[in-house]
Amino acid sequence: MSEKPLKFVTLVGSLRKDSLNATVARALPQLAPANVEIAPLGSVGDFPLYNADVQEAQGFPEAVLQMASMIAEADGLIIVSPEYNYSVPGVLKNALDWLSRVSPQPLVGKPVMIESASPGVIGGARMQYHLRQILVFFDAKVMNKPEAMIGQAMGKISEGKLTDAATREFLGKQLQAFADFAAH
Repeated sequence: MSEKPLKFVTLVGSLRKDSLNATVARALPQLAPANVEIAPLGSVGDFPLYNADVQEAQGFPEAVLQMASMIAEADGLIIVSPEYNYSVPGVLKNALDWLSRVSPQPLVGKPVMIESASPGVIGGARMQYHLRQILVFFDAKVMNKPEAMIGQAMGKISEGKLTDAATREFLGKQLQAFADFAAH
């Protein structure tokens, strides 16, 4: 009898059409182990700026509720995001602020894996460290290793596809580690 497939969802912390991180996120389903399905979440750009007054007066935007539901139903969340100004992009932080208010909280105990890609050498490391701090509030179950910080990503992506064989192989191994992490 075969194991039930694990279902992961990807949250991209960028709005750019040609985002390096969105390209990495789109490559993940092909790199995943056979027992893993990966689906994209909606865009963080669909969330208005967080305002508690708006939330109290109008409730949660449909995009927030839909994303929260998809995260809650998933076996794991993969966040793929660039680094902006040594930290988390504002659009990703805004989405997390909205998601933090949803009850029941969809990230409590949820396995989370973080990836980043950057034209720079350190591949978004500072963003990842700040994101880990934010995820402590959620009581998310963040996988610590292996880390994926794809430096000099412009040389690893061509025509909107992740083409670097070594990076693809490493991400496949990271996905297997995340599947093992999420299953326990």
